[in-house]
Amino acid sequence: MIPPEKIAEIHRLFYAEHWKIGTIASQLGLHHETVRHALETNRFNQARKQRASQLIDPYLEFIRQTLHQYPRLRATRLYQMIQPRGYRGSMSQLRRVLHLLRPAVHEPFLQLRTFPAEQAQADWAHFGDVAIGRARRVLSCLVVTLSWSRALYLEFFFDQTLENLLRGHVGAFHYWGGAPRIILYDNMRSVVLDRRGDAVQFHPRILELAGHYRFMPRPCRPARGNEKGRVERAIQYVRHSFFAARPFTTLEDFNRQAWQWRDQIAHQRRWPDDDSRTVADAFTEEQSRLLPLPAHPFDCDLLRPIRSGKTIYVRFDLNDYSIPPHAVGQLLTLAASPTTIRLLDGATEIARHKRSWDRHQLIEDPAHRETLLAEKRKAYGSSPNQRLISAAPDTEALLELAFQRGHSPARLTRQLLVLLDDYGPAELRAAISEALQQQTPHASSVAYILQKRHRLRGRLAPLPVSMDRRPDLADIHIEPHHLETYDDLSDPDDE
Repeated sequence: MIPPEKIAEIHRLFYAEHWKIGTIASQLGLHHETVRHALETNRFNQARKQRASQLIDPYLEFIRQTLHQYPRLRATRLYQMIQPRGYRGSMSQLRRVLHLLRPAVHEPFLQLRTFPAEQAQADWAHFGDVAIGRARRVLSCLVVTLSWSRALYLEFFFDQTLENLLRGHVGAFHYWGGAPRIILYDNMRSVVLDRRGDAVQFHPRILELAGHYRFMPRPCRPARGNEKGRVERAIQYVRHSFFAARPFTTLEDFNRQAWQWRDQIAHQRRWPDDDSRTVADAFTEEQSRLLPLPAHPFDCDLLRPIRSGKTIYVRFDLNDYSIPPHAVGQLLTLAASPTTIRLLDGATEIARHKRSWDRHQLIEDPAHRETLLAEKRKAYGSSPNQRLISAAPDTEALLELAFQRGHSPARLTRQLLVLLDDYGPAELRAAISEALQQQTPHASSVAYILQKRHRLRGRLAPLPVSMDRRPDLADIHIEPHHLETYDDLSDPDDE
Protein backbone atom coordinates (compact mmCIF):
# COMPACT_ATOMS: atom_id res chain seq x y z
CA MET A 1 0.00 0.00 0.00
CA ILE A 2 1.19 3.52 -0.82
CA PRO A 3 0.10 6.57 1.21
CA PRO A 4 -2.73 8.85 -0.04
CA GLU A 5 -0.36 11.74 -0.67
CA LYS A 6 1.67 9.58 -3.03
CA ILE A 7 -1.52 8.60 -4.92
CA ALA A 8 -2.45 12.29 -5.23
CA GLU A 9 1.02 13.06 -6.62
CA ILE A 10 0.63 10.26 -9.20
CA HIS A 11 -2.76 11.65 -10.32
CA ARG A 12 -1.36 15.17 -10.66
CA LEU A 13 1.64 14.10 -12.73
CA PHE A 14 -0.47 11.87 -15.00
CA TYR A 15 -3.56 14.01 -15.58
CA ALA A 16 -2.17 17.55 -15.21
CA GLU A 17 1.44 17.20 -16.35
CA HIS A 18 0.70 14.35 -18.79
CA TRP A 19 3.66 12.25 -17.68
CA LYS A 20 3.84 8.67 -18.86
CA ILE A 21 3.39 5.82 -16.40
CA GLY A 22 7.02 4.69 -16.82
CA THR A 23 8.28 8.23 -16.17
CA ILE A 24 6.22 8.54 -13.01
CA ALA A 25 7.42 5.15 -11.78
CA SER A 26 11.10 5.96 -12.32
CA GLN A 27 10.87 9.43 -10.75
CA LEU A 28 8.93 8.31 -7.67
CA GLY A 29 10.83 5.04 -7.22
CA LEU A 30 7.75 2.86 -7.70
CA HIS A 31 6.93 -0.16 -9.80
CA HIS A 32 5.00 0.68 -12.95
CA GLU A 33 2.21 -1.70 -11.87
CA THR A 34 1.85 0.25 -8.63
CA VAL A 35 1.50 3.47 -10.60
CA ARG A 36 -1.03 1.88 -12.96
CA HIS A 37 -3.23 0.61 -10.14
CA ALA A 38 -2.95 3.94 -8.30
CA LEU A 39 -4.56 5.71 -11.29
CA GLU A 40 -7.76 3.68 -10.66
CA THR A 41 -9.05 3.91 -14.18
CA ASN A 42 -10.44 1.04 -16.21
CA ARG A 43 -9.22 2.58 -19.41
CA PHE A 44 -5.53 2.08 -18.60
CA ASN A 45 -5.96 -1.22 -16.77
CA GLN A 46 -8.12 -2.61 -19.57
CA ALA A 47 -5.59 -1.51 -22.16
CA ARG A 48 -2.98 -3.78 -20.68
CA LYS A 49 -5.36 -6.72 -20.66
CA GLN A 50 -6.02 -6.25 -24.36
CA ARG A 51 -2.37 -6.05 -25.33
CA ALA A 52 -2.08 -9.80 -25.77
CA SER A 53 -0.45 -10.64 -29.04
CA GLN A 54 -2.50 -12.11 -31.81
CA LEU A 55 -0.19 -15.12 -31.58
CA ILE A 56 -1.53 -16.03 -28.16
CA ASP A 57 -5.21 -14.99 -28.57
CA PRO A 58 -6.34 -18.42 -29.89
CA TYR A 59 -4.94 -20.11 -26.77
CA LEU A 60 -6.42 -17.84 -24.10
CA GLU A 61 -9.42 -20.04 -23.43
CA PHE A 62 -7.23 -23.14 -23.16
CA ILE A 63 -4.94 -21.32 -20.74
CA ARG A 64 -7.92 -20.17 -18.62
CA GLN A 65 -9.32 -23.68 -18.37
CA THR A 66 -5.93 -25.16 -17.50
CA LEU A 67 -5.26 -22.55 -14.82
CA HIS A 68 -8.73 -23.05 -13.38
CA GLN A 69 -7.95 -26.73 -12.94
CA TYR A 70 -4.26 -26.27 -11.94
CA PRO A 71 -3.86 -22.76 -10.43
CA ARG A 72 -0.17 -23.26 -9.55
CA LEU A 73 0.96 -24.64 -12.90
CA ARG A 74 4.20 -22.98 -14.01
CA ALA A 75 4.57 -20.95 -17.17
CA THR A 76 7.29 -23.27 -18.46
CA ARG A 77 4.90 -26.23 -18.37
CA LEU A 78 2.10 -24.29 -20.06
CA TYR A 79 4.55 -23.22 -22.74
CA GLN A 80 5.37 -26.89 -23.39
CA MET A 81 1.65 -27.67 -23.61
CA ILE A 82 0.67 -24.99 -26.14
CA GLN A 83 3.73 -25.31 -28.36
CA PRO A 84 2.56 -28.65 -29.88
CA ARG A 85 -0.83 -26.98 -30.41
CA GLY A 86 0.71 -24.43 -32.76
CA TYR A 87 1.79 -21.56 -30.51
CA ARG A 88 4.68 -19.61 -32.05
CA GLY A 89 4.96 -16.77 -29.58
CA SER A 90 7.65 -16.22 -26.95
CA MET A 91 7.84 -17.22 -23.32
CA SER A 92 7.76 -13.56 -22.19
CA GLN A 93 4.41 -13.01 -23.98
CA LEU A 94 2.99 -16.06 -22.24
CA ARG A 95 4.23 -14.85 -18.86
CA ARG A 96 2.54 -11.45 -19.33
CA VAL A 97 -0.76 -13.16 -20.09
CA LEU A 98 -0.42 -15.57 -17.16
CA HIS A 99 0.13 -12.64 -14.80
CA LEU A 100 -3.36 -11.41 -15.71
CA LEU A 101 -5.16 -14.73 -16.04
CA ARG A 102 -3.80 -16.70 -13.09
CA PRO A 103 -6.35 -16.72 -10.26
CA ALA A 104 -5.08 -15.21 -7.04
CA VAL A 105 -4.99 -17.72 -4.18
CA HIS A 106 -4.95 -16.28 -0.68
CA GLU A 107 -4.94 -18.84 2.10
CA PRO A 108 -6.72 -17.65 5.26
CA PHE A 109 -5.17 -18.27 8.67
CA LEU A 110 -6.43 -18.20 12.23
CA GLN A 111 -4.54 -16.35 14.94
CA LEU A 112 -2.75 -18.93 17.09
CA ARG A 113 -3.50 -18.86 20.79
CA THR A 114 -1.52 -20.70 23.49
CA PHE A 115 -1.78 -21.12 27.24
CA PRO A 116 0.95 -19.86 29.58
CA ALA A 117 3.93 -22.29 29.74
CA GLU A 118 2.27 -24.45 27.07
CA GLN A 119 4.55 -23.88 24.10
CA ALA A 120 7.91 -22.50 23.01
CA GLN A 121 9.36 -22.16 19.50
CA ALA A 122 13.01 -22.65 18.58
CA ASP A 123 15.02 -22.02 15.42
CA TRP A 124 18.51 -21.24 14.16
CA ALA A 125 19.45 -17.93 12.53
CA HIS A 126 22.52 -17.33 10.39
CA PHE A 127 24.52 -14.14 10.98
CA GLY A 128 27.38 -14.45 8.47
CA ASP A 129 30.86 -15.63 9.36
CA VAL A 130 33.79 -14.27 11.37
CA ALA A 131 37.57 -14.70 11.07
CA ILE A 132 39.41 -16.31 14.00
CA GLY A 133 43.10 -16.45 13.18
CA ARG A 134 43.39 -18.55 10.03
CA ALA A 135 39.88 -19.99 10.39
CA ARG A 136 36.52 -18.65 9.26
CA ARG A 137 33.69 -19.69 11.53
CA VAL A 138 29.96 -19.49 10.81
CA LEU A 139 28.21 -17.27 13.36
CA SER A 140 24.78 -18.67 14.25
CA CYS A 141 22.24 -17.83 16.92
CA LEU A 142 19.76 -20.18 18.53
CA VAL A 143 16.59 -18.30 19.44
CA VAL A 144 13.99 -19.91 21.74
CA THR A 145 10.88 -17.90 22.63
CA LEU A 146 7.92 -18.67 24.88
CA SER A 147 4.79 -18.39 22.75
CA TRP A 148 2.58 -16.82 25.44
CA SER A 149 4.81 -14.22 27.09
CA ARG A 150 7.28 -13.78 24.15
CA ALA A 151 10.15 -14.03 26.62
CA LEU A 152 13.14 -15.18 24.62
CA TYR A 153 16.51 -16.80 25.08
CA LEU A 154 19.28 -16.32 22.55
CA GLU A 155 22.83 -17.66 22.39
CA PHE A 156 25.43 -17.34 19.65
CA PHE A 157 27.58 -20.27 18.52
CA PHE A 158 30.22 -20.92 15.87
CA ASP A 159 28.23 -23.75 14.26
CA GLN A 160 24.77 -25.31 14.22
CA THR A 161 25.73 -28.74 15.51
CA LEU A 162 23.41 -30.93 17.51
CA GLU A 163 25.50 -30.36 20.67
CA ASN A 164 25.05 -26.59 20.41
CA LEU A 165 21.32 -27.05 19.83
CA LEU A 166 21.14 -29.09 23.04
CA ARG A 167 23.32 -26.58 24.87
CA GLY A 168 21.05 -23.71 23.84
CA HIS A 169 17.99 -25.56 25.15
CA VAL A 170 19.66 -26.21 28.50
CA GLY A 171 20.65 -22.54 28.73
CA ALA A 172 17.07 -21.46 27.98
CA PHE A 173 15.50 -23.81 30.56
CA HIS A 174 17.86 -22.75 33.32
CA TYR A 175 17.44 -19.05 32.49
CA TRP A 176 13.65 -19.41 32.58
CA GLY A 177 13.76 -21.60 35.67
CA GLY A 178 11.66 -24.28 34.00
CA ALA A 179 10.63 -25.85 30.69
CA PRO A 180 7.52 -25.49 28.54
CA ARG A 181 5.37 -28.51 27.74
CA ILE A 182 5.84 -28.34 23.96
CA ILE A 183 8.67 -26.99 21.79
CA LEU A 184 7.94 -26.34 18.14
CA TYR A 185 10.64 -26.75 15.46
CA ASP A 186 10.89 -26.70 11.74
CA ASN A 187 12.09 -29.94 10.17
CA MET A 188 15.79 -29.30 10.83
CA ARG A 189 18.06 -32.32 10.38
CA SER A 190 19.35 -32.25 13.95
CA VAL A 191 15.77 -32.70 15.22
CA VAL A 192 13.93 -34.74 12.56
CA LEU A 193 15.84 -37.62 10.96
CA ASP A 194 13.00 -38.74 8.70
CA ARG A 195 9.36 -37.98 8.10
CA ARG A 196 6.52 -39.58 6.17
CA GLY A 197 3.33 -37.59 6.58
CA ASP A 198 2.57 -37.34 10.28
CA ALA A 199 5.01 -40.14 11.17
CA VAL A 200 8.19 -38.49 12.48
CA GLN A 201 11.51 -40.10 13.42
CA PHE A 202 13.25 -37.81 15.93
CA HIS A 203 16.97 -37.70 16.60
CA PRO A 204 17.77 -39.91 19.63
CA ARG A 205 19.60 -37.11 21.43
CA ILE A 206 16.57 -34.80 21.10
CA LEU A 207 14.44 -37.53 22.64
CA GLU A 208 16.98 -37.86 25.49
CA LEU A 209 16.78 -34.10 26.08
CA ALA A 210 12.98 -34.17 25.97
CA GLY A 211 12.87 -37.06 28.43
CA HIS A 212 15.28 -35.30 30.79
CA TYR A 213 13.27 -32.05 30.90
CA ARG A 214 9.86 -33.73 30.26
CA PHE A 215 8.75 -31.66 27.25
CA MET A 216 7.33 -32.79 23.92
CA PRO A 217 9.22 -31.95 20.69
CA ARG A 218 6.85 -31.15 17.83
CA PRO A 219 7.91 -30.35 14.25
CA CYS A 220 5.89 -28.00 12.05
CA ARG A 221 4.13 -29.38 9.05
CA PRO A 222 6.24 -29.08 5.89
CA ALA A 223 6.02 -25.66 4.20
CA ARG A 224 4.04 -24.27 7.17
CA GLY A 225 6.35 -21.61 8.51
CA ASN A 226 3.36 -19.65 9.84
CA GLU A 227 3.07 -22.20 12.65
CA LYS A 228 6.24 -20.84 14.26
CA GLY A 229 5.79 -17.19 13.39
CA ARG A 230 6.65 -16.03 16.90
CA VAL A 231 10.24 -17.26 16.74
CA GLU A 232 10.58 -15.97 13.16
CA ARG A 233 9.56 -12.49 14.31
CA ALA A 234 11.88 -12.81 17.30
CA ILE A 235 14.79 -13.61 14.96
CA GLN A 236 14.02 -10.52 12.88
CA TYR A 237 13.87 -8.50 16.10
CA VAL A 238 17.28 -9.83 17.16
CA ARG A 239 18.69 -9.15 13.69
CA HIS A 240 17.60 -5.51 13.53
CA SER A 241 17.54 -4.41 17.17
CA PHE A 242 20.61 -6.18 18.54
CA PHE A 243 22.93 -7.50 15.83
CA ALA A 244 22.99 -4.54 13.43
CA ALA A 245 26.28 -2.58 13.65
CA ARG A 246 27.32 -4.22 16.95
CA PRO A 247 31.06 -4.93 17.44
CA PHE A 248 32.39 -7.75 19.60
CA THR A 249 35.76 -9.27 20.47
CA THR A 250 35.02 -12.83 21.62
CA LEU A 251 32.01 -15.11 21.50
CA GLU A 252 31.68 -14.88 25.29
CA ASP A 253 31.63 -11.08 25.06
CA PHE A 254 29.01 -11.19 22.30
CA ASN A 255 26.72 -13.48 24.31
CA ARG A 256 27.14 -11.24 27.34
CA GLN A 257 25.99 -8.28 25.24
CA ALA A 258 23.08 -10.32 23.84
CA TRP A 259 21.82 -11.29 27.29
CA GLN A 260 22.15 -7.71 28.51
CA TRP A 261 20.13 -6.50 25.50
CA ARG A 262 17.52 -9.19 26.18
CA ASP A 263 17.02 -8.12 29.80
CA GLN A 264 17.20 -4.34 29.29
CA ILE A 265 15.47 -3.92 25.91
CA ALA A 266 13.74 -7.03 24.56
CA HIS A 267 11.93 -7.92 27.76
CA GLN A 268 11.04 -4.29 28.51
CA ARG A 269 9.04 -3.86 25.29
CA ARG A 270 5.27 -3.82 25.36
CA TRP A 271 3.55 -7.19 25.51
CA PRO A 272 1.69 -7.73 22.19
CA ASP A 273 -1.44 -9.10 23.91
CA ASP A 274 -1.78 -6.19 26.35
CA ASP A 275 0.21 -3.01 25.77
CA SER A 276 -0.28 -1.95 29.39
CA ARG A 277 2.18 -4.68 30.42
CA THR A 278 5.73 -5.53 29.40
CA VAL A 279 7.07 -8.86 28.21
CA ALA A 280 8.90 -9.14 31.53
CA ASP A 281 5.59 -8.77 33.41
CA ALA A 282 3.99 -11.51 31.31
CA PHE A 283 7.02 -13.75 31.77
CA THR A 284 6.83 -13.35 35.56
CA GLU A 285 3.26 -14.65 35.41
CA GLU A 286 4.18 -17.50 33.06
CA GLN A 287 7.35 -18.56 34.88
CA SER A 288 5.52 -20.11 37.82
CA ARG A 289 3.65 -22.46 35.46
CA LEU A 290 6.70 -23.90 33.70
CA LEU A 291 7.68 -27.51 34.31
CA PRO A 292 10.19 -27.79 37.20
CA LEU A 293 13.80 -28.50 36.32
CA PRO A 294 15.47 -31.85 37.14
CA ALA A 295 18.19 -32.07 39.78
CA HIS A 296 21.04 -32.13 37.25
CA PRO A 297 21.45 -30.38 33.88
CA PHE A 298 21.59 -32.41 30.68
CA ASP A 299 25.11 -33.29 29.50
CA CYS A 300 25.58 -31.59 26.13
CA ASP A 301 29.28 -32.22 25.48
CA LEU A 302 30.29 -33.80 22.20
CA LEU A 303 31.69 -37.28 22.93
CA ARG A 304 33.91 -38.87 20.33
CA PRO A 305 36.20 -41.93 20.46
CA ILE A 306 39.70 -40.94 19.46
CA ARG A 307 43.15 -42.52 19.26
CA SER A 308 46.54 -40.87 18.85
CA GLY A 309 49.18 -42.01 16.41
CA LYS A 310 52.83 -42.15 17.41
CA THR A 311 52.88 -38.68 18.96
CA ILE A 312 51.46 -37.35 22.21
CA TYR A 313 48.77 -35.39 20.32
CA VAL A 314 45.21 -36.09 19.21
CA ARG A 315 43.57 -34.06 16.45
CA PHE A 316 40.14 -32.46 16.78
CA ASP A 317 38.62 -29.79 14.56
CA LEU A 318 42.00 -29.36 12.76
CA ASN A 319 43.83 -28.59 16.03
CA ASP A 320 46.22 -30.85 17.99
CA TYR A 321 45.80 -31.38 21.75
CA SER A 322 48.42 -33.09 23.93
CA ILE A 323 47.89 -36.21 26.05
CA PRO A 324 50.15 -37.98 28.60
CA PRO A 325 52.77 -40.26 26.99
CA HIS A 326 51.28 -43.41 28.57
CA ALA A 327 48.03 -42.83 26.61
CA VAL A 328 49.66 -42.83 23.18
CA GLY A 329 47.99 -45.39 20.93
CA GLN A 330 45.15 -46.11 23.38
CA LEU A 331 41.47 -45.64 22.60
CA LEU A 332 40.32 -42.52 24.45
CA THR A 333 37.14 -40.46 24.65
CA LEU A 334 37.21 -36.79 23.67
CA ALA A 335 34.61 -34.55 25.33
CA ALA A 336 34.28 -31.13 23.66
CA SER A 337 32.40 -28.09 24.96
CA PRO A 338 32.55 -24.54 23.51
CA THR A 339 35.34 -23.66 25.95
CA THR A 340 37.05 -26.92 26.99
CA ILE A 341 38.51 -30.08 25.49
CA ARG A 342 38.75 -33.05 27.88
CA LEU A 343 40.44 -36.40 27.19
CA LEU A 344 39.08 -39.38 29.12
CA ASP A 345 40.51 -42.86 29.64
CA GLY A 346 37.35 -44.68 30.61
CA ALA A 347 35.87 -42.49 33.34
CA THR A 348 39.23 -40.93 34.29
CA GLU A 349 40.16 -37.52 32.95
CA ILE A 350 43.77 -37.56 31.79
CA ALA A 351 44.01 -34.17 30.05
CA ARG A 352 42.12 -30.88 29.89
CA HIS A 353 42.73 -27.98 27.49
CA LYS A 354 41.13 -24.69 26.56
CA ARG A 355 39.39 -25.14 23.22
CA SER A 356 40.83 -23.27 20.24
CA TRP A 357 38.50 -22.03 17.49
CA ASP A 358 41.47 -21.29 15.24
CA ARG A 359 42.89 -23.81 12.77
CA HIS A 360 46.17 -25.80 12.79
CA GLN A 361 47.07 -24.86 16.37
CA LEU A 362 49.17 -26.92 18.80
CA ILE A 363 47.67 -26.87 22.29
CA GLU A 364 49.74 -28.74 24.85
CA ASP A 365 50.20 -29.16 28.57
CA PRO A 366 53.90 -28.55 29.47
CA ALA A 367 53.73 -31.47 31.92
CA HIS A 368 53.02 -33.87 29.05
CA ARG A 369 56.11 -32.73 27.17
CA GLU A 370 58.30 -32.88 30.28
CA THR A 371 57.12 -36.40 31.08
CA LEU A 372 57.92 -37.53 27.56
CA LEU A 373 61.39 -35.91 27.63
CA ALA A 374 62.13 -37.52 30.99
CA GLU A 375 61.19 -40.92 29.58
CA LYS A 376 63.31 -40.28 26.51
CA ARG A 377 66.29 -39.31 28.66
CA LYS A 378 65.82 -42.45 30.72
CA ALA A 379 65.54 -44.58 27.62
CA TYR A 380 68.56 -42.81 26.14
CA GLY A 381 70.84 -44.76 28.47
CA SER A 382 69.01 -48.05 28.30
CA SER A 383 70.36 -49.22 24.94
CA PRO A 384 73.85 -50.78 24.82
CA ASN A 385 75.23 -48.00 22.63
CA GLN A 386 73.86 -45.20 24.80
CA ARG A 387 74.95 -46.98 28.01
CA LEU A 388 78.47 -47.01 26.64
CA ILE A 389 78.37 -43.32 25.67
CA SER A 390 76.92 -42.38 29.07
CA ALA A 391 79.75 -44.20 30.85
CA ALA A 392 82.49 -42.83 28.55
CA PRO A 393 81.49 -39.79 26.44
CA ASP A 394 84.74 -39.98 24.42
CA THR A 395 83.43 -43.23 22.94
CA GLU A 396 81.68 -41.25 20.17
CA ALA A 397 84.97 -39.74 19.03
CA LEU A 398 86.64 -43.18 19.16
CA LEU A 399 83.85 -44.75 17.08
CA GLU A 400 84.02 -41.93 14.52
CA LEU A 401 87.81 -42.35 14.17
CA ALA A 402 87.40 -46.14 13.81
CA PHE A 403 84.80 -45.70 11.12
CA GLN A 404 87.06 -43.34 9.16
CA ARG A 405 89.77 -46.01 9.18
CA GLY A 406 87.45 -48.72 7.88
CA HIS A 407 86.65 -50.54 11.11
CA SER A 408 83.17 -51.64 12.18
CA PRO A 409 81.68 -49.35 14.86
CA ALA A 410 79.13 -52.03 15.85
CA ARG A 411 81.84 -54.63 16.55
CA LEU A 412 83.92 -52.06 18.42
CA THR A 413 80.88 -51.15 20.53
CA ARG A 414 80.32 -54.77 21.57
CA GLN A 415 83.97 -55.18 22.54
CA LEU A 416 83.99 -51.94 24.53
CA LEU A 417 80.86 -53.02 26.42
CA VAL A 418 82.69 -56.15 27.57
CA LEU A 419 85.57 -53.98 28.78
CA LEU A 420 83.07 -51.68 30.53
CA ASP A 421 81.64 -54.60 32.47
CA ASP A 422 85.11 -55.90 33.38
CA TYR A 423 86.89 -52.67 34.36
CA GLY A 424 84.12 -50.14 35.14
CA PRO A 425 83.35 -46.71 33.64
CA ALA A 426 86.21 -44.76 35.26
CA GLU A 427 88.95 -47.04 33.94
CA LEU A 428 87.30 -47.25 30.51
CA ARG A 429 87.13 -43.43 30.23
CA ALA A 430 90.81 -43.13 30.98
CA ALA A 431 91.75 -45.90 28.53
CA ILE A 432 89.64 -44.45 25.67
CA SER A 433 91.14 -40.99 26.26
CA GLU A 434 94.66 -42.42 26.02
CA ALA A 435 93.75 -44.42 22.89
CA LEU A 436 92.51 -41.21 21.22
CA GLN A 437 95.74 -39.44 22.08
CA GLN A 438 97.70 -42.28 20.50
CA GLN A 439 95.34 -42.39 17.47
CA THR A 440 94.69 -46.14 17.95
CA PRO A 441 90.89 -46.62 17.70
CA HIS A 442 90.93 -50.38 18.30
CA ALA A 443 89.41 -52.50 21.02
CA SER A 444 92.72 -54.32 21.42
CA SER A 445 94.46 -51.00 22.06
CA VAL A 446 91.92 -50.02 24.72
CA ALA A 447 92.20 -53.49 26.32
CA TYR A 448 96.03 -53.24 26.35
CA ILE A 449 95.86 -49.84 28.07
CA LEU A 450 93.45 -51.19 30.68
CA GLN A 451 95.67 -54.21 31.43
CA LYS A 452 98.74 -51.97 31.67
CA ARG A 453 97.00 -49.65 34.17
CA HIS A 454 96.04 -52.69 36.26
CA ARG A 455 99.60 -54.08 36.29
CA LEU A 456 101.02 -50.71 37.34
CA ARG A 457 98.63 -50.71 40.29
CA GLY A 458 99.45 -54.29 41.18
CA ARG A 459 95.99 -55.61 40.42
CA LEU A 460 95.09 -58.84 38.68
CA ALA A 461 93.31 -58.77 35.34
CA PRO A 462 89.60 -59.63 35.66
CA LEU A 463 88.57 -63.08 34.57
CA PRO A 464 86.12 -63.15 31.61
CA VAL A 465 82.63 -64.46 32.34
CA SER A 466 81.29 -66.97 29.86
CA MET A 467 77.61 -66.48 28.94
CA ASP A 468 77.40 -69.44 26.56
CA ARG A 469 74.89 -71.25 28.74
CA ARG A 470 72.68 -68.17 29.32
CA PRO A 471 72.92 -65.91 26.25
CA ASP A 472 69.65 -64.22 27.26
CA LEU A 473 71.50 -62.58 30.18
CA ALA A 474 74.16 -61.00 28.00
CA ASP A 475 72.22 -57.79 27.36
CA ILE A 476 70.95 -57.32 30.91
CA HIS A 477 72.50 -54.34 32.65
CA ILE A 478 72.14 -53.64 36.36
CA GLU A 479 73.12 -50.21 37.60
CA PRO A 480 75.42 -50.68 40.64
CA HIS A 481 74.46 -48.78 43.76
CA HIS A 482 76.81 -46.89 46.05
CA LEU A 483 77.68 -48.85 49.18
CA GLU A 484 77.27 -45.71 51.29
CA THR A 485 73.50 -46.27 51.00
CA TYR A 486 73.77 -49.35 53.19
CA ASP A 487 75.99 -47.50 55.67
CA ASP A 488 73.25 -44.86 56.06
CA LEU A 489 70.70 -47.58 56.80
CA SER A 490 72.83 -48.99 59.64
CA ASP A 491 73.79 -45.62 61.14
CA PRO A 492 72.98 -45.84 64.91
CA ASP A 493 72.42 -42.05 65.15
CA ASP A 494 69.59 -42.25 62.61
CA GLU A 495 66.27 -42.58 64.41
